[in-house]
Amino acid sequence: MKTPPFLVFAALLFWGWQSDFLLAGATLGVVLEAARFTRARWELDEADFSRIWTFCVLLTIALAAYVFTNNAEGGLRGLVHARTDPSATEPGGLNAMRFLRWLPMSTFALLAAQAFNRRPSVPMTGISIVLRWRQRKGDQDFAGHFMDVSYPYFMLCVFAAGIHANTGEATYFLGQCALVAWALWAVRSRRFGLVVWLGAFVLVVGMGVAGGYGVNRAQSAIQNFNAQWMSRLFTQRTDPLKSITGMGRIGDLKLSAKIVIWLAPRGGAHPPAYLREASYRIYQAQKQSWYIGAPVREYQPLRPEADNATWVLLPGKKNSDAINISCYLEGWSRDLSEPEGLLPLPSGCGRLENAPSDLVLKKNQNGAVVAAGRGLLIFEAAYGPGATIDAPPDVTNATNQFDLNVPTNEIPALAQVVSELNLAPGASEAEKLQAVGKFFLGKFTYTTWQGFDKQADTNATPLTKFLLTSRSGHCEYFASATVLLLRQLGIPARYGVGYAVHEPRGGDYVVRERDAHAWCLAWDSAAKTWVDFDTTPPSWIGIETQRTAFGLWFADLRSWLGFQFAKFRWQQANFQQYILWALFPMLLVLLLHIIFRKRSWRKNPGAKNKKTVPAHWPGLDSEFYQLEAKLAARGLPREAGEPLSDWLQRALAEPALASLRGPLLELLRLHYRHRFDPAGLDEAGRKGLAQKAWDCLKMFPRA
Repeated sequence: MKTPPFLVFAALLFWGWQSDFLLAGATLGVVLEAARFTRARWELDEADFSRIWTFCVLLTIALAAYVFTNNAEGGLRGLVHARTDPSATEPGGLNAMRFLRWLPMSTFALLAAQAFNRRPSVPMTGISIVLRWRQRKGDQDFAGHFMDVSYPYFMLCVFAAGIHANTGEATYFLGQCALVAWALWAVRSRRFGLVVWLGAFVLVVGMGVAGGYGVNRAQSAIQNFNAQWMSRLFTQRTDPLKSITGMGRIGDLKLSAKIVIWLAPRGGAHPPAYLREASYRIYQAQKQSWYIGAPVREYQPLRPEADNATWVLLPGKKNSDAINISCYLEGWSRDLSEPEGLLPLPSGCGRLENAPSDLVLKKNQNGAVVAAGRGLLIFEAAYGPGATIDAPPDVTNATNQFDLNVPTNEIPALAQVVSELNLAPGASEAEKLQAVGKFFLGKFTYTTWQGFDKQADTNATPLTKFLLTSRSGHCEYFASATVLLLRQLGIPARYGVGYAVHEPRGGDYVVRERDAHAWCLAWDSAAKTWVDFDTTPPSWIGIETQRTAFGLWFADLRSWLGFQFAKFRWQQANFQQYILWALFPMLLVLLLHIIFRKRSWRKNPGAKNKKTVPAHWPGLDSEFYQLEAKLAARGLPREAGEPLSDWLQRALAEPALASLRGPLLELLRLHYRHRFDPAGLDEAGRKGLAQKAWDCLKMFPRA
């Protein structure tokens, strides 16, 4: 079915207007409509259309890959002037919109090939891999079947025109209605008049308006639940407000070998021993959980420097080392509707550099930095010994001493341990820290398995059982016990969580999920800063490594593939500057093969004898087709899908062919019998068909 004249041209103009590609739409439309004013045609066969379709598909794939990895604004300039700033990005939804807007351009070659082909239609086997495969297997059901792609292309243009931001204007809806009415009017049924047809169309448009209104109301109704749904899909590993430990749980604590952080030290620097995500001050023994503490609950927003890629965490701090960090944000921001999570930062981190410009940061006084933006972040952290972003302890406030608070039900066990330390009266902070470190190192063991302790009091807390009877546990036991023990000794302390860094990978380092760790932060009153104080036995690293050694190579491969995909997904790799250049030679060779493959551009395509197509159906050898070619040469071609009888009546309307009406109609009757009658023509009838065709050819006007 062929579209009415200039309908596709109007659709291209409408698409260009709505998508800000007006010049491109007008140019494509003029090229397409030029086929109506020139008789120059290509002689394209099934193989040529197959190559043209392949060209369109490759071009569409190239544009899709370019769009989803490009950081530039939408428009044709982005194909030539690609921004390489890794800190600039667009959300995936905008990239998808930009790609869909370009579909009329990437598929235009197929419609242009149809418009300038001798036969204005496309062979179905030329654009369908399945049909070509079936044809090679001997299935000839679709051989010789053609289709007109102008209506599908028209619908594609109307669809692409609607891919833009909803500004509340009705221009697209009105233009869409006008174009659809134009297209439907050309194929309307003649049984109904204008009033009935117009009434039905208005009714359908009204139903569309009502449906759109209903969709908008439904969207408004569910909009408030989007954040909750997304928060369920994105579960954050570390909570910025609390840490629920695994103390007191029976069983084995297992973590996977999945790589979650990639580290690359800069300038030969040594990697940090820990990457801290958060620290907590309030311990609730009933829930075995640590909480952030009310005075530092609120997070303060951080502002980037003038380059929008640097964040200063500690003004004036001298940072001696720097490390490149790649990590995931596994939470979800309800306010920003973007991935969110705590940043794993080295102790003493003073500034973040080369970070994405769309990053949103905020921090609290406990040293936690929350980032929102991309699901994968790649940045540099500059750090060094000395001050940290943690606030000093609040020991001066007698009513709110969070950093010295000890739960009353844990005091008896802690007092018994203090007596076991045998500290001299007036011992210094250094002596106390040394005694606590020796105590845990010499009398405790690391294990991830927790069973039933028969020696312990059934009413004792898990931490009391750990300190007095079992003396075996994982890092959460050691960190919690150390924090409370130091507080019992008068040293402010906090509970820190994050990762331990210990596994090299080439010149870099990797951090696995099993490297998640908890340790103590102790206040150094002399240096006026917080220091890492880890009492977990060093053997814990070897134990964790042994537990996940099997299949480590496959786990690393999966983690690496996921990391590469995340870099591609979140525009952290500048692939876009290579994609088009890599595909350009392939597209160019294919295009040249289509144009120059032993083919010429002809003004009169009927003048040259074409190769005989092998007959697969009865009647394809009918001499009537010679008359069809003769009439096509006079400028009266048969349209795609047009019945022979209708086409012949239209052709005989020419006064010069009036004398051929009777012979041609009789010839058509014999042709139908030869073509479709199961009995066919007998020998005499077959000779009669050939003779009448020859007679008509001799009677054909020469002009």
